[in-house]
Amino acid sequence: MVNKEMSIREVLELDQGTAYIFMQAGMHCLGCPHATAESLEDACAVHGIDVDELVKALNGYLATKQA
Repeated sequence: MVNKEMSIREVLELDQGTAYIFMQAGMHCLGCPHATAESLEDACAVHGIDVDELVKALNGYLATKQA
C-alpha cells in the first residue's frame, strides 16, 4: 500500500506500472535525484498535485494487480 511518506522510487519498486500514473499526473521526473529522496507529499507540493488523489490512484492501480 502506497502512502504519502513514500518516495517515487519506492512506489516504482513496488510496481513499475505505476510510472504511467505519475506521468498522467504530470510528474515526469521519475529518474531525477529527488525521486529517490523526497516524499510523494513533497513532490506533489512542488508540482501542484493533490497528494491524496495521487495516492488513491496508485493504490487503486495496485489493488487491481493483487486481485
